[in-house]
Amino acid sequence: MAKVAFLGLGVMGFPMAGHLAKAGHQLTVFNRTEAKAAGWVAKHGGRLAKTPKEAVAGAEIVCACVGDDPDVREVTLGKEGAFQAMMKGAVYVDHTTASADIARELEKAAEARGLGFVDAPVSGGQAGAENGVLTVMCGGKGDAYERAKPVISTYARMIQLLGPAGSGQLAKMVNQICIAGLVQGLSEAINFGMRAGLDMKATLDVIAKGAAGSWQMENRGKTMVDDKFDFGFAVDWMRKDLRIALDEAGRNGAELPEIKMVKGFYDEVSAMGGGRWDTSSLIKRFRK
Repeated sequence: MAKVAFLGLGVMGFPMAGHLAKAGHQLTVFNRTEAKAAGWVAKHGGRLAKTPKEAVAGAEIVCACVGDDPDVREVTLGKEGAFQAMMKGAVYVDHTTASADIARELEKAAEARGLGFVDAPVSGGQAGAENGVLTVMCGGKGDAYERAKPVISTYARMIQLLGPAGSGQLAKMVNQICIAGLVQGLSEAINFGMRAGLDMKATLDVIAKGAAGSWQMENRGKTMVDDKFDFGFAVDWMRKDLRIALDEAGRNGAELPEIKMVKGFYDEVSAMGGGRWDTSSLIKRFRK
């Protein structure tokens, strides 16, 4: 069992940290909204810290799951950031979906302080976090990864080191590109079928067993038919993720015409008041 700090107790971080506590790790938690951290401690035990710097004192592994590049930089390099107090040899594991550039920047900053660093964005959504079955895509050096892996495995069913720092973030971009295209195709298909007069739930039961089947179809198809969009990963987070992917594509020369289009569609859904709806709400554009 390790002494672990967990920074960020949002939709994903709260249950991820919970799995660590249940496994017997010694946890200290930090969240910008202190009431949420207090609620976590009331449920799971452990210790509440008022700053990242306070939370990481003595921790062997520090895990974080925050919002975007500026949040990552603040929680690590800020005046009260984790890197100001982590002990030498400790490993920082960043589960935030952020840019590959921030991952590379933080690895350099970590190594200058004698720390290990792993960028480790996750896939699986709120349900995956709650059930401890996340997929974790990692970038960094092998020694840091191997030290962090037993802790990460507490809430993951798949963990893979994919290359140097930034590789985890790049893999997460690939993941989000795939998901965005699938959800758009599913939205168009369901809208088409309903306008054609089909019983779409029965239709989905049939086609989900064929070549068109996907996780999105199995888990979100019928709820899209029912106009239900309260399943975790929010539209505004996907907009952020696709922006990061498009920025990276601008640097590496990859063409992402579908993602440019779908990012615009998610912008429309957010403008409709759907920023907190889950990503399957793309179909709402057809129901204005």
